[in-house]
Amino acid sequence: MSILFDSPVFGPVHSRRLGVSLGINLLPADGKICSFDCVYCECGYNLPHRTRTPFPTREEVADSLRRQLQHMQERGDALDVITFAGNGEPTLHPQFLGIIQDTVALRDEFFPTARVSVLTNGAHICRDDVFEALLLVDNNIVKLDTACPDYIRRINRPNSAYNMEQTIERMREFRGHCIVQTIFMQGEHDGMDVSNLSDEYVEPWLNAVQRIRPQEVMVYTIDRDTPSPLLRKATPAQLDAIAERVRQLGIAVQVSY
Repeated sequence: MSILFDSPVFGPVHSRRLGVSLGINLLPADGKICSFDCVYCECGYNLPHRTRTPFPTREEVADSLRRQLQHMQERGDALDVITFAGNGEPTLHPQFLGIIQDTVALRDEFFPTARVSVLTNGAHICRDDVFEALLLVDNNIVKLDTACPDYIRRINRPNSAYNMEQTIERMREFRGHCIVQTIFMQGEHDGMDVSNLSDEYVEPWLNAVQRIRPQEVMVYTIDRDTPSPLLRKATPAQLDAIAERVRQLGIAVQVSY
């Protein structure tokens, strides 16, 4: 069963990686818009979820966020993080930089200790406005499920001119101001093995992580229903073994089972 989020603000929800999170969905509430079409995406595949409504405007996002933050402040609610996620890729919004600037200002006004996080597939970080916006947030969380182009083609299924090596080089330019987020899993999709747990995939990925030198790596596995029915979670032992290899590089790692 696919999950679609309200727009532009939803939650707060409890995130297993980020804590009490107020979500911002910069995509329409009635469907999904993404430059990847990952076989494990909790929002489902792109094609069955075509949208009929426009992106929320910068003003709509700011007004909705202000109302929600003010309401939470008045009730004395806790807030750990404001997270850009939702129904697809947030950096596709044409006013992404301005929205990030507004969000940081509203965070500072209402919940100055909360962090601002963006979950991105990294496909658009070569755009200067996206890169500039991601430098402004506390948690710049960039997907990198593998360092093997063929696996990205089969599993992440980018529908834009995604260049893995160019993306890794751009991630290096953050100079540590990014978090690498990687899902590990097993099973099959369309008769193909989807496991990225073997050294064939883990060693090139570790080399890429070492080149990027992020502030942290998030290692996780499937948590909700997936559109491809034969995918399976990686085991805790498998995730822990990979995490230990990241620690040996001198990089902090967070594991979610």
